[in-house]
Amino acid sequence: MKLELWIAIILIAAALALGLAIGFIVRKITSERKLGSATEQARKILEDAIKNAESAKKESIIAAKEEIFQLKKDADNDIKERRKEVSRLERRVTQKEETLDAKLDGLEKKEAKLQEKTAEAERTKEEIRKTLEGQLAMLEKIAGLTREDAKAELVARLDSEMQHETALKISEYEEKFKDEADARAKDILSLAIQRCAADHVSEVAISVVQIPNDEMKGRIIGREGRNIRTIENLTGVELIIDDTPDVITVSGFDPVRREVARIALEKLVGDGRIHPARIEEMVEKARREVDSAIKQAGEKAVFETGVHGLHPELIKLLGRLKYRTSYGQNALRHSVEVSMLSGVIAEEMGVDVTMARRAGLLHDIGKAVTAEVDGSHVQLGVDIANKYRENKEIIHAIESHHNDIDPTTALDFIVQAADAISAARPGARREDVENYIKRLQKLEEVAGSFEGIEKTFAIQAGREVRIMVKPEVVSDDKMKLLARDIAKKIENELDYPGQIKVSVIRESRHIDYAK
Repeated sequence: MKLELWIAIILIAAALALGLAIGFIVRKITSERKLGSATEQARKILEDAIKNAESAKKESIIAAKEEIFQLKKDADNDIKERRKEVSRLERRVTQKEETLDAKLDGLEKKEAKLQEKTAEAERTKEEIRKTLEGQLAMLEKIAGLTREDAKAELVARLDSEMQHETALKISEYEEKFKDEADARAKDILSLAIQRCAADHVSEVAISVVQIPNDEMKGRIIGREGRNIRTIENLTGVELIIDDTPDVITVSGFDPVRREVARIALEKLVGDGRIHPARIEEMVEKARREVDSAIKQAGEKAVFETGVHGLHPELIKLLGRLKYRTSYGQNALRHSVEVSMLSGVIAEEMGVDVTMARRAGLLHDIGKAVTAEVDGSHVQLGVDIANKYRENKEIIHAIESHHNDIDPTTALDFIVQAADAISAARPGARREDVENYIKRLQKLEEVAGSFEGIEKTFAIQAGREVRIMVKPEVVSDDKMKLLARDIAKKIENELDYPGQIKVSVIRESRHIDYAK
C-alpha cells in the first residue's frame, strides 16, 4: 500500500509540475487574455493530468500484483523440488545404513567362526604334540636308545656320507680343472702376446711440399692471391706459406684432401705453369692418382694378409684407410697388423685362421667412410659388412671389438686381443681426437645446410670455414646475409673455443673456345 501511495504522490506531483509549466506558457502567450479563461484552461489540464495519473497508478498496482503472484508461484515450485531432493537423499542414506548393518553382521559372524577355528587348531596342535612325544618315547623303548644317542649315531652316519661326497667332488673338480687347463694356458699365451710392443706414428694433420726456391712461393700465391685461393677452394685444405725456406705446408684434417693437394702442388711446381686453369687440371689428375693408389693399397693389404674373396668395393674401402690415421696409427697398417695377429692367436687356440684374419682385416672398415657418413666407425663397419654379405661371425666380431655389444665367441675375443696388441697408444687421446674430427665435420655440415651452397671446407683447425656458393643462386648482396645467417647458426648449434671466421666466396666463370 505504501508503494502505491508513493506512486500516486509522484504522479500527482508530476502532473502538477506539468500543469504549472503549461499554465505558465499559456499565461505568457495569452497574457492579454482574461484571467478567467486562463484559469479554466489550467483547471482542465490539471484534471486531465489527475485522470492520467490515476490510470497509471491502477496499471502499476495491477503489474505489481501480477509480479508478486509469479514470484510466489516460483518460490513454491522451488520448495517442492528441494523437498523431493531431500527425500531422495534420505532414502539413499537409509539404504546405505541398512547395507552397512548387513555387512557388519556378516563380519561379526565370520569373526566368530574364525575364533572357533583358531581354538580348534590350537587343540589339534596340542594333540599332535602329545602324540609325537608318545611316539618318540615308544621309539626310544623299541630301539633301546635315548634321543641323544640316536642323534649322535645319525651325525656319525652323515659325517661318513659327507666324506664320501667330498671325495667325489674333489675328483670331479680335478677332472674339470684338467679340461679347463688347456683353455687357461691359451689365455695366458694371449695375454703374453698382448704385452708385445707395436710400432706407431704420431697422428698428423699437415703435409710438406718441397719447392726449388722462394720465388716459387710468389708464383703459387699468384696475382692478388688468385692461385692459392683456387688451390684451397678446389682441394678444401689450407696452404701455409711462411718464412720457412723452400717449403710449403699443406694443412687439413681430411687426409685424402691433403694428399690430393700435395700431389697437385708437386705437379704444378714441376711443370712451372701455375694459373687457375692449370691448377684445376692438376688437381683432377691428382684425384685420379689418389683413387688409383687407394685401389692398389687395398689389393696389397688383401694379398699381404691372404684374405681372398672380398667384394671389390670392400677392397677400395680398405685402400682408403691408407690415408686415414687413427689414434696415432695408420688405419690400413693397423688393420693389417690386427689381421696377422688374429691369425697367429687363432692358430694357437685352434680356431679357424682364415676367419680370424678376415675379421681382423675388416674390423675397422667403418673408418673409411666416417668423413662422409655420420655414426661411429663400429656401426658403419657393421652396415658395410651387411651390405656386402659378409659372414655373420665376421659382422659380430666387428660389432663387438669395442664392446658395443658383448663378445660371445672365440673370434670376438681374438679380434679384441689383436686390436689391443696393435693399438699400442694412450687411451686418453681417443676421445679428444674423435671429438676434434667430429667438430670439424659438424662445422662443414652446418655451414653447408643453406640453399645455394656448393662446397664447404673447415680449415685452420676449425677456426675458419670457407664456403663456395653457386653464383646463379646467391647474388653479391645476398652473400652478406648468408654469411651472417651461417655465423648465427654456428653460434647456436656448435660449441667451440675462440671464434670461427665465416668466408663466403662467389666466383663467376665464362668459358668459350677458339676454333
